[in-house]
Amino acid sequence: MKNAGWVVKWSRWLSMHPWQVLGLIAMLLAAIIPGLSQLDFKNDYRVYFGQNNPELQAYDSIQKDYNKNDNILFIVEPSDASVFTVSTLQAIAELTQKAWQLPYSTRVDSITNFQHTVAQGDDLLVGDLVSDSKELTEAELGVIKRVALNEPLLVNRLVSESGHVAGVNVTVQLPAEQAFEIIEVANKARQLAAEIATKYPGTKFYLSGMVMMNNAFSESVIHDNRTLVPAMCAILIVVLMLCLRSIYAVVTVVSLIIFSIGMALGMTGWLGWFLTPTSIIAPTIIMTMAVADCVHLLVTQLHLMRRGASKRMAIRESLRINFQPVLLTSLTTAIGFLSMNFSDAPPFRDLGNIVAVGVFWAWLLSCTFLPALMMILPVGVRVNGELGAAVMTELANWVIRHRKPLLMVNALLAAVLISFAPFNELNDEFVKYFDQTVEFRQSTDFLNSNMGGIYTIELSLHTGNDGGINEPKYLRQLSGFVDWVKGQPEVKHVNTITDTFKRLNMNMHQDRHEWYKLPYRRELAAQYLLLYEMSLPYGLDLNDQVNIDKSSVRITVTLDSISTNQMLALERRMRDWVKLNMPAVVADIASPILMFAHIGQRNIIRMVAGTLVALVLISVILILAFRSLKLGLISLIPNLVPAGIAFGIWALIDGSIGLGLSVVTGMTLGIVVDDTVHFISKYKRARVEKGFDSEQAIRYAFSTVGVAMWITSAVLVSGFVVLGFSHFTMSSGMGLMTAITITVAFFMDLLLLPVLLMSLEKK
Repeated sequence: MKNAGWVVKWSRWLSMHPWQVLGLIAMLLAAIIPGLSQLDFKNDYRVYFGQNNPELQAYDSIQKDYNKNDNILFIVEPSDASVFTVSTLQAIAELTQKAWQLPYSTRVDSITNFQHTVAQGDDLLVGDLVSDSKELTEAELGVIKRVALNEPLLVNRLVSESGHVAGVNVTVQLPAEQAFEIIEVANKARQLAAEIATKYPGTKFYLSGMVMMNNAFSESVIHDNRTLVPAMCAILIVVLMLCLRSIYAVVTVVSLIIFSIGMALGMTGWLGWFLTPTSIIAPTIIMTMAVADCVHLLVTQLHLMRRGASKRMAIRESLRINFQPVLLTSLTTAIGFLSMNFSDAPPFRDLGNIVAVGVFWAWLLSCTFLPALMMILPVGVRVNGELGAAVMTELANWVIRHRKPLLMVNALLAAVLISFAPFNELNDEFVKYFDQTVEFRQSTDFLNSNMGGIYTIELSLHTGNDGGINEPKYLRQLSGFVDWVKGQPEVKHVNTITDTFKRLNMNMHQDRHEWYKLPYRRELAAQYLLLYEMSLPYGLDLNDQVNIDKSSVRITVTLDSISTNQMLALERRMRDWVKLNMPAVVADIASPILMFAHIGQRNIIRMVAGTLVALVLISVILILAFRSLKLGLISLIPNLVPAGIAFGIWALIDGSIGLGLSVVTGMTLGIVVDDTVHFISKYKRARVEKGFDSEQAIRYAFSTVGVAMWITSAVLVSGFVVLGFSHFTMSSGMGLMTAITITVAFFMDLLLLPVLLMSLEKK
């Protein structure tokens, strides 16, 4: 295979003028690196949804009509398993009062400031359920307990059914101007919880809610940058030292990696993109990708030098031999990551684009900076001291001898493992985006087990008329829907205005329980609601349940921890019920968990399309590059099979496919092609330039590229395995699945690809 003459000329000029090349690279770095100062980071879960996302639009519509419900939920667990004691109620009351001072707080709800209504003659008295927690008698405690545990608006929302756990819910309205505001609120909330816990020993406090979840995104990123990135750097250096056995080569590679990452992030800053908890892992991926091109160039150079070639000639020949395969692998890798633009989640699109930019810079630096610096550095090698060459020769002979059994075993093993792939289930629970070492996950698991939960569905039911919610027909339909929802097995609590209407109607009839039902006339309903609203204190109005013109009602349904499929099935049942029983009502249904459920399902479909497009592009590129339809098609087999096998293995390990794993096939397709391209490139070179037969060409490919293949695979697998230790499970799952895919692909390239070449390329 003959490279273009300009590659030979370039390699010759570069080896003669390395300082000029380094000067040009320095100027390029000086122009791009300052873009790092323009980088921003966003840790809100909303970044996973584009502006045109229909579920986000529905959610924004609900948030526009009612109070926003981003929140911090303090969960209070007393040591004596009862919140209805003087000490615990005092702690809750003090926490409620001080929570108003948290940054950006707009509302605080708890059992102590719950607006309890009672009738006194013809008057309606509205006030805190617990007015003075310091001097409560046993009788008063009993009344408070009876009221709280029989109030639908409180049970499984702000107090558990048995009264052993309570909650203080702080509604927060963030300006959304910078990421640090979330961290600020979370830290203040922790300080407040610690302060109250110190004052009331024995009482435990847990922190959950959407603000704490957003903060968990930030803390996971900070933890990963402090632990995983240094670990990856250490592994990278150790592997390179063991494999290259040249400190100058290792220094060159590390410098190239740093520059590639800096230039990719610099471009990101100049383009006005921002980083998210998903795209923040781009530097780690670029780190592993950048190694691949370097290793092939350096292994060839050091191989030639150990065979007695001068450094200058070795660099020239390494560039000549590897330029085309390195270009091809960089191109296919970039295409694989660019296929992530089909994702429905912007952070995955950003991740793919940033890594693709990093791959481009890594390729450019590999063909310029790396050989120029190696030309200047005093690189020395030990003649005939190549690591792994003998092993690769023996492996080549073993594969040639056992070609038929290997073909059958590989085919059988692939068929068996791929058959397990359909057993994977789509299941994306955003609480489980964090492992059980994360404070937010621990608190939310405790919440789900003991009281309500963070999984909700919100419904806004529009009448279309001002004051329409007071219509008796609408209220009856609404009450019927609430009763139906409460009967669903997934539901733990329903927050609805109909319970308030029933309680007010009872109050206005001397608190007689038989009147705990909806008002029968519109005028009565309107009067009750107006009287109640006028009695409410500042900050505790009804705008969290009723819009301003009284034309629609918000219902918040709290759920158990359920799978994505269960969530979507419940939504469909809700829509069907409303359509059948409330045909005149327009329903908006949305919530963060519902948004993630939809995007996870939709993302898989879109990524299948993206993977097919990437597959077609890569196939065409390989066929044109090898100038052979047969070789191009052969190359696809060891690149497509690993993804199927990996999903089969994942079904045996976990079985849940979430948002993070939905992008793995497209992402890895470009990566696993690398070894295949280098192997076939060397194989064809042996067939064309050296006139070798099929078996001799296989031995040549193993001896010239085998060592580089296992070095690059080791680095790639190490990098993605390190990601597997992230506390952010979207990254860890993606990392582990990618590592499995690359590992399978490596063995396929060594044990299946040579067999296919010998079977189909006998001429």
